Amino acid sequence: MLVAGLVLVGVFAVLAIFAPLIAPYDFNALSGPDGDFGSRTPPSPAHPFGTTIAGYDVLSRVIWGSRTALLVIVIAVLASIFAGTLLGLVSGYLGGALDRVLVMITDAIYAFPSLLLAIVMSIVISGGQSSLWGGIWSAALSITVVFIPQYFRVVRSEVVRVKSEVFVESARVVGASRGRIMFRHVLRNSTRSLPLVFTLNASEAILTLAGLGFLGFGIEPNSAAEWGYDLNKAIADVTNGIWWTSLWPGLAIVLVVMGLTLTGESLNDLADPRLRSRRRVKAGSGAVAATSVTSPAAPERGEGMNE
Repeated sequence: MLVAGLVLVGVFAVLAIFAPLIAPYDFNALSGPDGDFGSRTPPSPAHPFGTTIAGYDVLSRVIWGSRTALLVIVIAVLASIFAGTLLGLVSGYLGGALDRVLVMITDAIYAFPSLLLAIVMSIVISGGQSSLWGGIWSAALSITVVFIPQYFRVVRSEVVRVKSEVFVESARVVGASRGRIMFRHVLRNSTRSLPLVFTLNASEAILTLAGLGFLGFGIEPNSAAEWGYDLNKAIADVTNGIWWTSLWPGLAIVLVVMGLTLTGESLNDLADPRLRSRRRVKAGSGAVAATSVTSPAAPERGEGMNE
């Protein structure tokens, strides 16, 4: 599972990073050296994935969409990790009224359906005023708000546990400052599970981005290519027997989400000490069994001497 997930994620990352070199055309190109692409052109050597109703090359849109998804994942998840970790650290370590207020706010945010909350934040952030805020940044920041409560909960629970450990009390006794204890001792021992949450949230971020684009609240079509927007425009094509405009963007979403999910679940299994101990026991028992089966029997005392 881990190898399969890493392969899918690696292919997705390569397409995203090298999109200008891999994609045959730009994401908004309507013509090439041979003229206009044409509308709803079936797959051909010139357009392996066909063209859309608007005349875009589907292969180019899928490749450029991977770059859009990667940028949104990086911005949204990293921003939510920073904000959620900082708030969880302060809330769990200081406690008191501040902790109760932050917990209440994050619980209220967490109670909203993630897609609905992302739609509301996208409308509030973009406002239809700027192409910058109507593009990748708007979608990424709207998804950021969805993930902050998850990192807040994880970090806060770990901070509450770690701050009562003996090494933290020892740091207080020797006169370490509150900031040094929080960031040097407590934070370093409270973020071990964040990589697992990161991989799982990355897949959810792609689904949320696709949902925003499908509903018309995501990235503007003239700002970047986005798989959810392309699926929305391909709805009418499905009823007319035109399959290529919806198959490839949908397949890209499925494969990327599958790769990130497999990677996250595998890392979670590898981080479980109980599973590691079971693997050691199985490996040890298998080695003993193999030794007992394949090892030749030792000669009796005296047989070798007589020979």
